[in-house]
Amino acid sequence: MITMKGISKTYRVRTRNSGIGNAIKGLFSGSYTEIQALKQMTFTIPDGQIVGYIGPNGAGKSTTIKILSGILRPDSGSCTVNGMIPWENRRRYVSQLGVVFGQRNQLWWDVPVMDSFQLLKNIYRVPDSNFKDNLDRLTELLDLKELLTVPARTLSLGQKMRCEIAAALLHQPKVLFLDEPTIGLDAVSKLKVREFILEENQSRNITVILTTHDMQDIEALCHRVLLIGKGQLLLDGSIEEIRSMAGENLSTEESVADLYRRFGI
Repeated sequence: MITMKGISKTYRVRTRNSGIGNAIKGLFSGSYTEIQALKQMTFTIPDGQIVGYIGPNGAGKSTTIKILSGILRPDSGSCTVNGMIPWENRRRYVSQLGVVFGQRNQLWWDVPVMDSFQLLKNIYRVPDSNFKDNLDRLTELLDLKELLTVPARTLSLGQKMRCEIAAALLHQPKVLFLDEPTIGLDAVSKLKVREFILEENQSRNITVILTTHDMQDIEALCHRVLLIGKGQLLLDGSIEEIRSMAGENLSTEESVADLYRRFGI
C-alpha cells in the first residue's frame, strides 16, 4: 500500500535579471524565490491498483514520484510504501521498487542490453534461478530476443522502452512507477507496452502509478485517476468519473484542456 499524508515540498530557486552585468552581479549576490511544488498532498493507493497521475507541466507530478521513489525528502508530512519510508533504508526499499522514466536511461549506452541486465542483476542481488526465470518471461512478453545482444544506442525508441521496462522488472518489484513510458512511441509500440503493463498487473498484482500526458494510456490502463494542479490534489476518481467530466472521448486534447480549465489549471 502507498500512503502520502500532508506531504509538502518547496524549492528555493535563484533568480536574476537578464544581461551580462546582472550575470556578473549574480556571481556575488542574488535573490531567491520559493516555489511550492506540493501542498499537503494526501492519498492512499491499495496494492494491485493502476493509478493515473495527471496534470499539466509543473503541477508537481515528478516531485511526487521522486519523493515516492526516495530521491527527494519532503519538507513535511509522512509517506510510506509497503510499510517503508522511501528516503530511509533505501537499499532495502529500492529492492521492491521499479522505476521507468520515459526520457531517462537505465541501460548502458554502448554495451549490449544483456550486459546491462546482468549488471542490474548484481546490483539487486537477484538469485541466478530467479533472474533466468524473470528474463525468460520478460523476453517473451516484450519480444526482446533479438535485442539482447545489441548495444542500447542502436535501438529504436520503441525497442529501447521495452528494454527499459524489462530492466525495471528484473528484480520483481512490488511497485512500478512509470513516468511518460510511451512518450514518442508509435501506435504499435504503445499497444505492446500497454498490453504488457496490464499483464504484469493482472498476473503479479503489481501496483502501478502512471504519470502521462497521453490520455489514451490512462483510458486503456487505469482503474483510478488522481488529478493534480499547482501542487494540490484536485480530483480523485474512477476513469468513468473523469470521462464524464472531460467528455465522452477523454483522449482528445480539447477534452483534457477543458478538464484542466474546470479546475483553474
